[in-house]
Amino acid sequence: QVQLVESGGGWVQVGGSLTLSCVASGSIFSIDAMGWYRQAPGKQRELVARITSIGRTNYADSVKGRFTISRDNAKNTAYLQMNSLKPEDTAVYYCYVAVRDSIYWGQGTQVTVSS
Repeated sequence: QVQLVESGGGWVQVGGSLTLSCVASGSIFSIDAMGWYRQAPGKQRELVARITSIGRTNYADSVKGRFTISRDNAKNTAYLQMNSLKPEDTAVYYCYVAVRDSIYWGQGTQVTVSS
């Protein structure tokens, strides 16, 4: 089993910044992709950003240029630096990791951007 612990969410004003962290532990041989999805009230869960084991990244169009994902493979940790936050970024952010054929999810962390 793989456990994920997320941290770093919270409340921030428009234009502010937050950094999310996701630490994986457990029966991990190697992690393939890591990333975050988010879900706002009444909306479907959407991919925000992902990073592969060799550092390739993908971003949702809505966050390109504002969010940066990175990972520390030695620590099994991913980070999501979120800058220039907008009210539409308000959502619960869920970290995930892909290990072989399985996907594991974090507990979710609330990000609220207020004007």
